[in-house]
Amino acid sequence: MKLKSFIKKNWGNLFIVVVIALLLIPQTGMPVKVFFSRLIAFSPSEIATEKQTSIQNYNWILYNEAGERVNFSNSEGKVTLVNFWATWCPPCVAEMPSLQNLFDEYGGKVDFYFVSMESHDRVDKFKNKKGYDFPNYRPKEQVPTAIQSYSLPTTFVISKSGKIVVKKSGAANWDSDATKLILETLLAE
Repeated sequence: MKLKSFIKKNWGNLFIVVVIALLLIPQTGMPVKVFFSRLIAFSPSEIATEKQTSIQNYNWILYNEAGERVNFSNSEGKVTLVNFWATWCPPCVAEMPSLQNLFDEYGGKVDFYFVSMESHDRVDKFKNKKGYDFPNYRPKEQVPTAIQSYSLPTTFVISKSGKIVVKKSGAANWDSDATKLILETLLAE
């Protein structure tokens, strides 16, 4: 009877203790963090026109999964999405399904760069496990100043004219009508 009374009085505190314990246990910590990141992920919004900056230098060398050298300058004049992410980052993992869906729908119209500092082997294992097929790149040299970020995930949507139209740090829902409207508008320019 005392235990029942104790639980009834302190259920909120007990719940918090259980959630914290789940976060601290490695096997459950990542899924719990991904779950909560997805709960708070909203559609990214467009940067106000007067606050948009431009990429001045597209010359940036990356390596694709096949080990081939790719120059970001190939995307100059195209609508481009650049996502900086890592497999160990819960908000990155949380937004990946929506980014994969966006890639599935716009992969032929928009240039996508999923950029990770991790080895291609590690990223490939993650992608295979999750069933993702988006292209992954490793940077060979310093990221262009306009799209440098020190937090993961960070995603940029760049217009054909090189303007950074969206800059979103943290998990987002990229498979949203709002995001698709931004991309459709940029593609029509």
